[in-house]
Amino acid sequence: MMEISAFIFDVDGVLTDTVEPHYQSWVRLGAEEGIALALDFKDQMRGLTRPMSLRLFLDGREVSDEVAEDYLRRKNDYFLESLDQLTERDLLPGVRALLEDLAQQNLPIAIGSASKNAREVVRRLGIDGFISAYADGHSVQRSKPAPDVFLEAARLIGVEPAACVVVEDAEVGVDAAHAAGMRVIGVGPRDRVGGADLVVDTLAGLTLGRIRAALNN
Repeated sequence: MMEISAFIFDVDGVLTDTVEPHYQSWVRLGAEEGIALALDFKDQMRGLTRPMSLRLFLDGREVSDEVAEDYLRRKNDYFLESLDQLTERDLLPGVRALLEDLAQQNLPIAIGSASKNAREVVRRLGIDGFISAYADGHSVQRSKPAPDVFLEAARLIGVEPAACVVVEDAEVGVDAAHAAGMRVIGVGPRDRVGGADLVVDTLAGLTLGRIRAALNN
């Protein structure tokens, strides 16, 4: 097993909780269009791209390409409005400490996210100085659970996939990381990320040493 040499972080639900603002943006759009969201919409949309979330939102309804594009634009506008309030205070527990630990030991850190807003979110969180490369919704055609975004992140930082650890909060992300040949830390409940190599409730207390001890066995 290759020594851990780099980390790739998802953004939504890992670095900060943007799931709720995303969800509320869809709720707002649904209210305007008379579309009620399924009760489990928030959980189902976790880790999905915007177009995939739109299909979930439409729930079989047929709309023209023009209407679909309008829905996507409006939803993203509503989400971007919510980012105005995002600051370093919105980092999830343990994130900054883990990033500092990895940086002190000179491990490259990349972003691997389906979001096209990943760079802006990271910037507003005040942690962009830790990030060496971004693979996001602008970078690849195939989204998770395809491995492409993580393989692109590994390519950008020049590290073999087998030496990378992905930090994810969604089942599709865990599947994508394994498809890329990477080890993965799942953040969240076991019924969602139980397929990860290491499952934690939060990143609080995690260090490179503890991660290596858990994943190199």
